[in-house]
Amino acid sequence: MSIGSNSPEDERPFHDVPDEERPSVGHALKKARLAAGLTVSDVSNATRVRLAIVHAIEADDFAPCGGDVYARGHIRTLARAVHLDPAPLVEQFDAEHGGRPAPTPAAPLFEAERIRPERRGPNWTAAMVAAIVVVIGFVGFTAFKGDDGGADTQAADASPSPTVTKSPTAAPTTAKPVVPKSDPSDSAIAAAPQDKVTVQVSAANGRSWISAKDHNGRMLFDGLLDKGQSKTFQDSSKINLILGDAGEIQLYVNGKKIDDDFRPGAVERLTYTKGDPEVG
Repeated sequence: MSIGSNSPEDERPFHDVPDEERPSVGHALKKARLAAGLTVSDVSNATRVRLAIVHAIEADDFAPCGGDVYARGHIRTLARAVHLDPAPLVEQFDAEHGGRPAPTPAAPLFEAERIRPERRGPNWTAAMVAAIVVVIGFVGFTAFKGDDGGADTQAADASPSPTVTKSPTAAPTTAKPVVPKSDPSDSAIAAAPQDKVTVQVSAANGRSWISAKDHNGRMLFDGLLDKGQSKTFQDSSKINLILGDAGEIQLYVNGKKIDDDFRPGAVERLTYTKGDPEVG
């Protein structure tokens, strides 16, 4: 297999493609590329997929992709570059390779978004109760000392004097201050824990396929995000991402937006850690 720049006229036809009504995935991609007047180098430069991988996929050899997940992403990217609908090709690939694995449920990860921040403000209620107890004790002590002083004065005075009954002193009522309540954050991104890495992926501009794994390589999500949808992933040390159409994606890492120059249709492999928002 030769790798390099070539013209559409130099492309050799596949001799091993069966004469069937429905061509193979690789044959369909190559046929569409030739119809568009593009070379393998043109497609590689437009999609940033290596020449060797483009040649292999057009020959229906998906081993160089590194796995079915990556193969699906390359098929989508190449299909868009040659003006094909990627969905039927991906479905055909899944049917020919044992079907698509069920994605790992990500619900436990998203529960972190509903956890309140661990920081707590001062307990003003307890402080005010303690202050009120001190004030009541001081007032009672003052009233008791005042009664003792009046009895001593009456004993020293020889002339009789009427007994004056003092009304009990009412303890001052102190209104409890209203303690302001802090509203919980709308998402884990607004108050991302400093001891974890939190990544939010939003399909802000259009539909895109994404794959996310944690630091142990466990699959967190593998699927499509429609325009306007978003997913949030959190791990103790590292999040690995693959973006099938990076130009449609907007990223927030540890509460900060990632300003990127991803091109439409490009496949991006990214890693983020607790120290980011720099691209890993």
